[in-house]
Amino acid sequence: MHLTDQTPGRTVVIDNREHLFFSGFAYLGVHRSAQFQALIAAGLGRYGSLFPSSRIANVQLSLYDELEHAFCALQGQQAAACFSSGYLAGQAAIRYGQTKGEVLYAPGTHPALQLPGAVVPTGDWAQWALERINQKPDHTYVIAADSVNPLTATVNDFSALQHINRKTLVIIDDSHGIGILGEDGEGIISYLPENPHLHYLVTASTGKAYSMEGGIITGKAADIAAIKRMPAFTASTPMMPALAYAWLNSQSIYAEARRKLEQNAQYFRDITLGMPQLTQAEALPMFILNGAQEVYDYLLHHETVISSFRYPSPDSPRLNRVVLSALHLQQDLETVAGLLKRYYSA
Repeated sequence: MHLTDQTPGRTVVIDNREHLFFSGFAYLGVHRSAQFQALIAAGLGRYGSLFPSSRIANVQLSLYDELEHAFCALQGQQAAACFSSGYLAGQAAIRYGQTKGEVLYAPGTHPALQLPGAVVPTGDWAQWALERINQKPDHTYVIAADSVNPLTATVNDFSALQHINRKTLVIIDDSHGIGILGEDGEGIISYLPENPHLHYLVTASTGKAYSMEGGIITGKAADIAAIKRMPAFTASTPMMPALAYAWLNSQSIYAEARRKLEQNAQYFRDITLGMPQLTQAEALPMFILNGAQEVYDYLLHHETVISSFRYPSPDSPRLNRVVLSALHLQQDLETVAGLLKRYYSA
């Protein structure tokens, strides 16, 4: 573990030395954008640091309705509910889902979507779940899954859902997909199969690509209306209004950052093509490195920090990833690519 007294951007200061930073999850890098920071400041000036009332009080802030409508438009959903964190949004979604049927967890489902005692399977799960659902009456089961596995740099495959023929609620945590996937950053919703037997609840943290603390759930109007009657919504402090204001006024900033991120990811794929030690990502700005502690130490010695930790348990092999952001310069990508080529060819 390394300590720093600065928020990382394209670089981070460790032990009084500047290092290139290829870790974290601020994929669009807007947390370091002067324009975005100015919008937060404007929001603070207009709304203060918080809205000091419940979302169901007799006086409500119209800004939250605007935010929810904007997310509905982005994802083509009927309704939305915003929360102060992605974890809270996920817990609200799955607790609602529990009232609609037995929850079947997909492998790798994030703890934000897990209930106490949840059994999260491993291995080939889709065919087993499909057969189980189709053998029971409508509304027997609820599926819970993550849209993206950021640790393996893969977008999860939901094509099996098109074969479900019983009415089923599907709850998906899109924290690492929203803002990144899709033509406009709409997230996993554009990847999901259309099936009249399914309806989707998409929940996400806005703290990844969008660089603002908060959470969102989108789905059918009836589902969202029910969620807005739950204590997780009614009894919780709402999202910081200045952040909601900044998000609503930052769509051009996000679009430009998404374009830059796509360019960075494609350039890095091009200059590392043919490296068998590096797993290429198709739609995500993440790249898995083969090797143990040594590759991390080598890069760190050359003032480059990547994402590196043991997963899924403290005894597991170390997982090393290069995570790109829109903040990286072409020369940064060339630097880390050159270091990796030298390391693996040694």
